[in-house]
Amino acid sequence: MNCLHILSLLALLLVPLATLRAAGASPPNILILYADDMGFGDLGANNRASKIPTPNLDKLAAQGLRFTDAHSSSGICTPSRYALLTGRHHWRDFHGIDTGFDAPVFKAGQLTLPEMLRKNRYATACIGKWHLGWQWDSIRKPGSPPQSKRHDAFDWTKPFRGGPLDHGFDHYFGDNVINFPPYTWIENDRVLAVPDITFKTTPKNTKEGSWECREGPGRSDWDFYAVLPTLTRKGVEYIRSRKGRTEPFFLYFPLPSPHAPIVPADAFDGKSKAGAYGDYVVQTDDACGQLLQALRDTGAETNTIVFFSADNGAEQYAYTRDEKHGHWSSGPLRGLKRDLYESGHRVPTILKWPAVTKPGSTTGALFSQIDLIATFAAALGVELPRAAAADSHNFLPLLRGETDQGPRTTHVHNTNPDHYAIRHGDWLLVDAQEGYVSRRVPAWEKRHGYPDDDHAPVELYDLKTDLAQKHNVAAAHPEKVAELQALLKRIRDQGHSAPRLAPSPK
Repeated sequence: MNCLHILSLLALLLVPLATLRAAGASPPNILILYADDMGFGDLGANNRASKIPTPNLDKLAAQGLRFTDAHSSSGICTPSRYALLTGRHHWRDFHGIDTGFDAPVFKAGQLTLPEMLRKNRYATACIGKWHLGWQWDSIRKPGSPPQSKRHDAFDWTKPFRGGPLDHGFDHYFGDNVINFPPYTWIENDRVLAVPDITFKTTPKNTKEGSWECREGPGRSDWDFYAVLPTLTRKGVEYIRSRKGRTEPFFLYFPLPSPHAPIVPADAFDGKSKAGAYGDYVVQTDDACGQLLQALRDTGAETNTIVFFSADNGAEQYAYTRDEKHGHWSSGPLRGLKRDLYESGHRVPTILKWPAVTKPGSTTGALFSQIDLIATFAAALGVELPRAAAADSHNFLPLLRGETDQGPRTTHVHNTNPDHYAIRHGDWLLVDAQEGYVSRRVPAWEKRHGYPDDDHAPVELYDLKTDLAQKHNVAAAHPEKVAELQALLKRIRDQGHSAPRLAPSPK
């Protein structure tokens, strides 16, 4: 290839994708692989001491850009998914999870990432865990008690609204949530097989931990161990079905794993040195690998953005896993799922954009999953409505290598109401007496060299020198505590934090 050809290719990378589309070039496909309850330190590329092999995701990191300071909006499932798909911090609207039969969490007319992409001629699909609510009352039988979750309280022959198809997706396949009813496959807006029992017990044992499954409608022949393999097969089929199509696709693939119940297929038993959870992470990596292989097989790999991340940190079983197997799912970080400490929301994150992101590169830029919608909008040359994506930042210049500084300097962390932490630069303020939301385990803290709780009203950490969050320096920096508390209040009160919504300088 001569210099003129090289310069021509570089020029193409610097123009908006909307311009390329007008010239006949195809915008990139987008594949989001979204793990469930996977710790920062479970990914081999993040943690050389990990006892869990993740070869497919490690290869993805070697081919793309790995974020070391990337965050979900919440320490639990539903809020993080909402924030990713809307570009809006969940805590502006709600805090808890969809409990299985709740209404949709989206507001009427709210723009989502798939809606934005569909308006720009993308085919859009969600295959996997939804967990964002449906309009279940639309199929509730007349006279059935409003709160009943019995299988015979619903007319399962009818379609139900409020799910993925009403929020930007052309196609959905999944079981909503692996440990919540209804325990049956859903395709688009109806079940494929009518629930015939009210689920109360499970036919098999888990391989680690408890089932954590809620009571409700299900199929008597439902097999939890078949959920991940079935979703993986459907994801591969979708990618293969796009071969030869002219329109780009967006596939949002929210995995059910390695969330409880811990149900790795028998073929993965013993594949890690971190127990059954580790084996389930191996299977999760394998599922991602199968979708990535489908991209290669169909020739779509060279024109597909792949984004991998997780909704929050690992579940509480990680304490036992650390003691028994010497594997700490959070790597160098403190905390787990739900916690305000870093590993409640700092999650493994990789973005590969062929010919745009530098292979094998790493960034320490502060990044949030809520930044995806503004970044993809900028890539497509789309102007977001002022009411949309209130907290989303555009990372396109960083992805292109035009700068090594990200646009985000601040991020707010939250799981429960009135229990916040705020990150600004290298400083992290836990605006509460402690950052634990799940529980404190003194034996773990002692084993890892943490001091006794000082019972101070807030905690302040300098992550540049104390990534493990061992040393509360709030008493030594009262002015920094006051500064961050004021900043947190301003961001909460003003209703947005996206740079494009900031007032124009006079």
